Amino acid sequence: MAIHLACGYRYGALMLAFFFTSSKATKIGADRKRRIEDDFKEGGQRNWIQVLANSLIATILVIILATMTGGQDQCLDSHESKVITGIIGGIIGHYCCCNGDTWSSELGVLSDEQPRLITTLKPVRKGTNGGVTLQGLLAATAGGLIIGLTFVFVGLLTVECSFDVALRQLLVIPISATAGLLGSLIDSVLGATLQFSGYCSVRKKVVSKRGPTVTKISGMTILDNDAVNAVSVLLTTALTAYACIRIF
Repeated sequence: MAIHLACGYRYGALMLAFFFTSSKATKIGADRKRRIEDDFKEGGQRNWIQVLANSLIATILVIILATMTGGQDQCLDSHESKVITGIIGGIIGHYCCCNGDTWSSELGVLSDEQPRLITTLKPVRKGTNGGVTLQGLLAATAGGLIIGLTFVFVGLLTVECSFDVALRQLLVIPISATAGLLGSLIDSVLGATLQFSGYCSVRKKVVSKRGPTVTKISGMTILDNDAVNAVSVLLTTALTAYACIRIF
C-alpha cells in the first residue's frame, strides 16, 4: 500500500478499492460459504502467496511508472506515450481482474442458480472450479466497474489533461467492467481445465485434491488456485494494457 501511495494517490486508491470491497464481499453469506467451500477461511483471510498474486504485478508496474514520470500522474494518452498508457492500462486491468474474480467467486456461490461448467455448460455442484452463474458474471463485471470508477473519480482530483483527453478517460469505465468480466472468465476456463475438482463422499464437499473418497468432476492437477489466479491476473493485465494503447 505504501509503495502505491508513494507512486501516486490514484494507484493507492485502486488498491484500497480492491482490498476494501473484496474484503466486504468475502464476508457476505459466510455461513452458506462455510458449508459449500472446502477452503473456506473466516473473514476471507489471505496468505502471503495470495497477497502477492493480488498485488505483485501492479506494484512492479507502479514503480516503473513512477520512475518514468517522476511521480507525476498522467492521463491515458497514446499520442503522448504508448508505454506509459500501456503501463497505466495494465495496472487498471490487474485490479479489475482481482476484484472481478473475487466478487464473482464470493457472490456467485451464493446464487440460487445451479452453476454450469464454463467449458461444457453442464450443471455442476457449487464450489466446482470453472463453474459459472449469471449472478457471478454480473458480480465480476461490477467488481471491475468499481475499479474504473475509482480511477476516473480520483483522476479528476489529481491529474490535469486537455478537455478532449480528459473526456476520453471516461472510456476507462466500460473497459474496466469488461476487464473484470474477462479476468473472471479466464480464471474460470483455467479452473475448469487445469485445476482439479472432485466431490468427496465423506466431507460432502467439492475438493481440489484427489483421494480414495473423491469422484472427479473436472480438470487436471496442473495448477492450484493461487497459480490460476496469478495466470489470470497476468493475462488480463496484458490484454487491458494492449486495449488501452489501442483505444487511447
